[in-house]
Amino acid sequence: MGQIHLKEIKSISYEKSEVKKGYTDQSLRINLDSNDIIINPIEDKIKDKFIGGKGYDLWLMWNNVNGDTKWNDPENTVCISSGPLGGTPGYPGGGKSIVTAISPLTGAPIDSNVGGYFGPYKKFSGFDVIQIDGKSNKDIVILIDGIENTIKLFNVKNLPEDSYELSDVLTRHFDETKPVNVSVVTAGPGAEHTYFGCLNFSWWDAGRKMVRYKQAGRGGIGTVFANKKVKAVVARYGAVSMKTNSPADLTALKAVTKTHAKEIHTLDPKQNRMAVVGTTHLVPIMNDHDCLPVHNFKFGSHPESKVIGEEVYEHIFDKGFDGCWKGCAVACAHGVKDFSPFTGPYRGKKVFVDGPEYETVAGCGSNLGIFDAQTILEINFYCDAYGLDTISVGTSLGFVMECFENHQITIDHTGGMDLSFGSRFNALEIIHQMARGEGFGSIVGKGIRKMKAIFAKDFGANAAFMQDIGMESKGLEFSEYITKESLAQQGGYGLALKGPQHDEAWLIFLDMVHNFMPTFANKAEALHWFPMFRTWFALCGLCKLPWNDIVPEDNKNNPEPAKVVKHVGWYADFFSAVTGRKTGPEDLISMSEAVYNFQRIFNLKMGYGTREHDTVPYRAVGPVTVEEYKSRQKRYDDQLIEKYNLDISDMTSEEKVASLRQKREEQYEVLKDAVYERRGWTQNGIPTIETVKRLGIDFPEVLEVLKKNGVE
Repeated sequence: MGQIHLKEIKSISYEKSEVKKGYTDQSLRINLDSNDIIINPIEDKIKDKFIGGKGYDLWLMWNNVNGDTKWNDPENTVCISSGPLGGTPGYPGGGKSIVTAISPLTGAPIDSNVGGYFGPYKKFSGFDVIQIDGKSNKDIVILIDGIENTIKLFNVKNLPEDSYELSDVLTRHFDETKPVNVSVVTAGPGAEHTYFGCLNFSWWDAGRKMVRYKQAGRGGIGTVFANKKVKAVVARYGAVSMKTNSPADLTALKAVTKTHAKEIHTLDPKQNRMAVVGTTHLVPIMNDHDCLPVHNFKFGSHPESKVIGEEVYEHIFDKGFDGCWKGCAVACAHGVKDFSPFTGPYRGKKVFVDGPEYETVAGCGSNLGIFDAQTILEINFYCDAYGLDTISVGTSLGFVMECFENHQITIDHTGGMDLSFGSRFNALEIIHQMARGEGFGSIVGKGIRKMKAIFAKDFGANAAFMQDIGMESKGLEFSEYITKESLAQQGGYGLALKGPQHDEAWLIFLDMVHNFMPTFANKAEALHWFPMFRTWFALCGLCKLPWNDIVPEDNKNNPEPAKVVKHVGWYADFFSAVTGRKTGPEDLISMSEAVYNFQRIFNLKMGYGTREHDTVPYRAVGPVTVEEYKSRQKRYDDQLIEKYNLDISDMTSEEKVASLRQKREEQYEVLKDAVYERRGWTQNGIPTIETVKRLGIDFPEVLEVLKKNGVE
């Protein structure tokens, strides 16, 4: 690669707004049409109601888009925020950013929670939230320099194409002597050519002396970023301590931080060993409980799963500290050193692979019938380098493979490639095609919802069959859990605001294994509390893993063990110590409830957000095919007899499948009714006037959206 070229086109100096009690109370807007750099105060009423993080992102987006805005319109806005607690060094999971935009996949607001140093560095440089709107006509790099107190825009040439090399080059360019001061946000060529482009957020790994990455993966925010011709956003900041957040009570902050970190250091080695194996510990657990997606979510376990689980990755992962924020005790961001890909532009070269996480192992491994750790690592590496969401890639390819095996598509459509389950080399070729925007990969890169329409219209595929097996809801591909035996988790996916992502409600074990929610009322209560509490992490700039992946030793003795009540109390103490806002556990739910309902109404503003959009494909609910039914025949037969009081002695397998489907689909609709009632929504899934008034979000523009949808 030749010399990179950055031409400064705009520069301003600014007086930094110092952090006070976790907030700077300022936003930064970059308009790419005019290259305007605008610094605005954040009103107290917005701060009190929307808290930070995703709340700030959604508020800025709401005021920048209209109901007709498409993902590639200039007014679509990429917002990146941390939160009042984000950037606290030492507190487990304290370095998150939350990114939002109107999604290319769903047409509605999408949010993604991501590690790396960018969120804290951006905040400490003076800005609680940044928004990027408009469209540049040339490739552009944005620099937020909290050391020099300048913001600069550059037109750029001769930058590397892939996200990995680009982040490394820019890190060294903007601070060659102290690269730890730099964090870079980039997309990649895959983001330019697909609808599920991700963003890589970097941090400098001082031990390995290299740039590392975490991904804001979901919903195609990287695609929006690339469409605006933003090559990178760079934040530069210096040393960070607990005082940097200027907490209201430093002594209390140190106490709760020490308590939580000490517990993790003590208990993680005895529980999930995340500091050693990361989230790959979930592979055998999911397999043992029939929840690991195999062959496009058809099956829930496989005898070869052990070769892609924690036992393998424990030996492959490079040893060393792997926290994606300073001093995180969980330290789960593992990677593989000196990996040599066997395909693509990095073939034969030694690279560092950041990951894999459980979602990548399951989605790009077992779900595709690929039980080979090396192939999964290569898929992981190229998805990151190209800027592709591994969840959407894996789930989309699983759909393609099942369509191929059922003759819905053929080699005439795939460019001569056999895309049967287990076709690892061809799966990789599809990923390379996605990055180039070529061949059949360009179709796969549009996501499952659009593939269903293309396959039916252009290839004559069976639309009903594809609707049943296409694992998407609201246009977003499913994350990697089998939900057939958990009605609550079906709701956790189908009723999630942005689409089927587990970060809103992960209820499989509580429902399916522990039977903590036997009634519809129990499930509805869980589908209220858990999404609200999980939303709170996205308001504050935190990772959820320290909450419930490592739990107190006496947690099982608590009346509500799933909530990990002791930790909820610690988080309330954390919030109080930083912000000075006296907070109890119940207040965390109230904070989230206002933002959660606002996001539902935002969906409504964009033409979604009603009952019809809370559907899931039948495969998420029960067996689509006879083969699928027979794989768990005793379970399903027993349910038809014992739960539904049916005489199945003379039923064919096809009749059993149909009978079970009728019952399960009825249950899902009853669940919707119960959840809507608990959340204070109409039976069409819209927040009522009473609910928005109770939550204090009855702004005139909110009431106008409700009125247009028959709620007043």
